[in-house]
Amino acid sequence: MTPNIVLPALREVTIASLHPSDRPVLRIKTDEDVVLWKNTRGYQDYGLFLRRLADSVVGYELPYNITEPNPAVTALVQLLDQLDLWIDEIPPLPTPQRFGNLAFRTWGKRLETECETLLHFLLPTALHPSIPFISPYLLTSFGSFTRMDYGTGHETSFALFLLCLALLRFLCPEPRVERQLVLCVFVRYMRLCWRLQDVYRLEPAGSHGVWGLDDYSFLSYVFGSAQLRDQTEIAVSAVLRNPLPPTNLYFMSIMRILQVKSGPFHEHSSQLYSIATGVQYWSKVHSGLFKMYEAEVLGKRVVVQHVPLGGLLEWNIATSTSATAPTNDSQMSATAAPWASSAPYGTSMPSPAPFAAATYPVPPPSFATHNFHMHPAGRRASPGAPFVPARAPLGPTASSAVRGAVRPGMVPRTLASPPSATHAPAEGDDHPRRSEPRSSN
Repeated sequence: MTPNIVLPALREVTIASLHPSDRPVLRIKTDEDVVLWKNTRGYQDYGLFLRRLADSVVGYELPYNITEPNPAVTALVQLLDQLDLWIDEIPPLPTPQRFGNLAFRTWGKRLETECETLLHFLLPTALHPSIPFISPYLLTSFGSFTRMDYGTGHETSFALFLLCLALLRFLCPEPRVERQLVLCVFVRYMRLCWRLQDVYRLEPAGSHGVWGLDDYSFLSYVFGSAQLRDQTEIAVSAVLRNPLPPTNLYFMSIMRILQVKSGPFHEHSSQLYSIATGVQYWSKVHSGLFKMYEAEVLGKRVVVQHVPLGGLLEWNIATSTSATAPTNDSQMSATAAPWASSAPYGTSMPSPAPFAAATYPVPPPSFATHNFHMHPAGRRASPGAPFVPARAPLGPTASSAVRGAVRPGMVPRTLASPPSATHAPAEGDDHPRRSEPRSSN
C-alpha cells in the first residue's frame, strides 16, 4: 500500500493580482521554451493539482453517489451537458472524408462565439474579470477546429481550465470537491469528448500509433489507476479479461479502445498490454503513468505548443533556473514508457525540474522503483522476471481507430494471445520504423 503523504495546499490567486497584459497566449515555440515552462510556477501548480485529484479518488468506484453535491461541480456538469446538446443541434454533414466532419467546425465556431456567455453564467459576478484568463483553456479543451482532431493536449487544456477555477477558489481545493471533479466532471467531459469523436469522426492528434498509450487520452488512465492503487483484489492483468465493469476510469478507457479498434489487443495497444502483463501492483502502474505523462505529454513541444500560458498559470521565466534544452530530435521522437525502457520502472524521466517540485512547502511524494526492463530477445531476463513482448507489434495504427467491421453496440474479442516466442520474424521486422508524430496538440 502506498504510504499516506499529505500534499501541500493549492495556492490562491486573487482577481486583483491578474494583470490585463498577462493574459494566456501561446508561449511555447521552441524546445528551450518547454524547458523554461517546466521551471515555472504554473507548471508546478499543475503537477500539485493533478496529484491532489489522483489522491482524492483512491479507493473510490464508479458510479459515484454524491451525498452533498458541490454547487460549482453541479454547474460545471450542466455546462458540459449544454455543450453535448449542441451536437444534437449540429448534426454531421454528409461528407466523404474518413476523418474530420466539417460540422465540427460549426460546433467549434459556436463555442468560440458563446464561450464568454457560458462562463458568465458559470462564475459569480466577482470572478467575471477573470474570464479572459480562463476562456482560452475552455476553447482548446475539445479539439482543434482547424485540423478537426483531438488529443492529449486538448485533454490537458481541460485539466488546466479546472486548475484555473481552483486557483480562483471557484472550486474549493479540498478532497471532497476534488473527488467530485474527477468522478463527476471529468467523467462527464470524457463522455462528451467520446461523442464528439464518434459523431464528427475526429482524428487522433499527434498519435504515436501502437507506440502510444492511447490515441486520444491519458489522464483517464492516471485517475483510473489511482482509484485502484491501494487495493489488492483486482489484479493489473484483469484488464485482459473483457468485458470490464465501468467501475473506474482505467477500465472505462480500455473498453472504449475495444469498441473502436479491431485486432488483437497486444498489437493495437502494446503499451497497455505490457503494463497488464509486466507490472504486478497498481501503485507501480500509477506512479509510472504519472512519469510517462510528464515526459510524453507535458515534455513534448508538439503537444504543449498549443497550450496558452500566462495569467493564472504564471510564466515566470525570469526566476527560472537555467537548463539545457533537449534537441529537436529528442523532442520529436516518441518517448518510451517507463515499463518499456532499460531504466527501472518508476525511475523519473530526465527533466530540468521534477514534476510539481521545488517551491512546495513540503516535497511531493516520491515514486517507488520497479525493476521492469526490456530484454532484447523478448524473453524473461531471469526466472521470475516479467514477460516482455518479443518485438514491436505490427498491426493497426492510429489511422485504423474506427473500423467498419465493428458492429455498433458490440465489443470485438480483441484480446488474442501474443505471437509465439518461437516465431521467426521476417527480415527487418525486429526494428520497425516508428511513425513520426505530426505537429499537433
